Amino acid sequence: MCQDKPSKGLNKAAAGAETKVDANGEVIGQRLSCYLAPTMKESPAEAEIISHKLMIRAGLIRKLAAGIYSYLPLGLRSIRKVERIIRAEMNSFGAREVLLPAVQPAELWKESGRFDKYGPELLRFKDRHDRDCVVGPTHEEVITDLIRREVRSFRDLPLNLYQIQTKFRDEIRPRFGLMRGREFIMKDAYSFDVDDAGADLSYRDMYQAYENIFTRCGLGFAVVEADSGTIGGSFSHEFMVLAESGEDALAFCGKCSYATNLEKAKIGDYLIYEAPEAALEKVHTPGCRHVPQLAAFMKTPESSIIKSMLFEVEGGEPVLVLIPGHREINQTKLKLALGGATPALASPEEAERIMGVPMGFVTPVGAKVRILADLAIGRMENGVVGAGQADYHFANAKPGRDFPVGGYLDLAVAMEGDPCPHCGAPMTLKRGIEVGHVFKLGTKYSEAMGAKYMNREGTELPIIMGCYGIGLGRTIAASVEQSHDKDGIIWPMALAPFQVALLPLQVQNEAVSQATQKLYGELTDLGVETLLDDRDERPGLKFKDADLLGLPLRLTVSEKGLAQGQVELKERRGRQVTMLPLAGAALAIKEARDEALKNG
Repeated sequence: MCQDKPSKGLNKAAAGAETKVDANGEVIGQRLSCYLAPTMKESPAEAEIISHKLMIRAGLIRKLAAGIYSYLPLGLRSIRKVERIIRAEMNSFGAREVLLPAVQPAELWKESGRFDKYGPELLRFKDRHDRDCVVGPTHEEVITDLIRREVRSFRDLPLNLYQIQTKFRDEIRPRFGLMRGREFIMKDAYSFDVDDAGADLSYRDMYQAYENIFTRCGLGFAVVEADSGTIGGSFSHEFMVLAESGEDALAFCGKCSYATNLEKAKIGDYLIYEAPEAALEKVHTPGCRHVPQLAAFMKTPESSIIKSMLFEVEGGEPVLVLIPGHREINQTKLKLALGGATPALASPEEAERIMGVPMGFVTPVGAKVRILADLAIGRMENGVVGAGQADYHFANAKPGRDFPVGGYLDLAVAMEGDPCPHCGAPMTLKRGIEVGHVFKLGTKYSEAMGAKYMNREGTELPIIMGCYGIGLGRTIAASVEQSHDKDGIIWPMALAPFQVALLPLQVQNEAVSQATQKLYGELTDLGVETLLDDRDERPGLKFKDADLLGLPLRLTVSEKGLAQGQVELKERRGRQVTMLPLAGAALAIKEARDEALKNG
């Protein structure tokens, strides 16, 4: 043990035990010289975002392979903090913890229909008996199989079961550290009800539990409407930590409560281009294949251009989609408009083969394919559209008069300032990191896999399901993304690996050594998690490491301060410095810790 080795810092008598634990065996105090917390001055070359850089530099994680990371002691302590918060809230709402197998029989995935649809992210393998298996990226199939074996009657319901377990998704391009890894720790929960009313109640309970969880984690977050993706289901919400580096774009109304992921953001009515109706006119537009070129040549705003984009549709005929020139097509909305069939933008060669004209000059006028248009196109009195001939466009094109449209739909990606679909106020766009997702699954899995119950009348009915996930690694990484500065991490009290960094500056000085050990004992006796930097190092290095690790409070013991009977308390967030009397310092810090936990 470290305390039996020659001391490099505090003398052996003053240093005390390497580790202090509470009555439950939880580590409450730790000497840094005996801890695996290897800090780094420079960020690794492959680290792209701040959480990845800082979590490696602070010694929280280490890369084993692409998208696969080891948690070191400090990183694992933060994970355990999230776990405790999750368990407390899930248990308080009546959910019960289970632990399901990571390896799953492929037969279950074939029953649900996802074995072939999930894609290459599903890691498939054969066991020694040549049976198909998968490594679970999620557990809908396994939990549904468990319930169909155990639940018989309405009297057995409702149920809500959850687990905290490692998942694996074979991402083609793992990146951003814990944000988009292949192996990750996840809390997934599943609710089972007899009817929609019960399922709605379960959904509301989990929604509230998630709000409580992320509030207790000290995160700034938003809840937005979301697409259900490969999980399926009738509707869902994402819990997003707001951060400039977020992968997801979010739309918020500045007036009402409307908030959604950009992929699902609806757009209220807006006027894009106003001009009097005129006769269709063919115009020579040499080399104008792209919207900016065409708008400049025609001396018209990009919003007056009608982009004609050909999509090939999975299992169906191609469709021509019309959208204003300054807009982008929202693929999620288009997929919904096509009844769930996956659209793929046709290549230039394929578009020319089908439409008989180079891309950039494709026209809806006289087109032999189905045409869908964004709602804004239907409000155009005239516009500029391809003429179906290279280097020519039509001016003054009017939908309905010059070409038929099979349907007007909201197909555009929302933009900053677009009107809210509920109240018409301008929307704003922000970035967010998804840390939680709740789904109302309905009977998607219970019908496919025969999970039924018998009602009071003796009729068998499919169980109504819900699904609720939280990424634990993503949660702590998102906290770092949201809260850091140029010097390192700034942990919220609830997620910090330790709550206080105790820094003696002259470790060989007897007064400093004795005062440090006294504070260490008092703090740990009060239940304050304390990391004692007992290394015999320069003050500057200790301060830099303390800032990098980002523990909420830093207590510095020095000869100069002790001469005044004081120690220095510095808050990591805000960097406020307070001189405390040595005699009451530990209790003052406990009170500051308690207040921080109370306020999130």
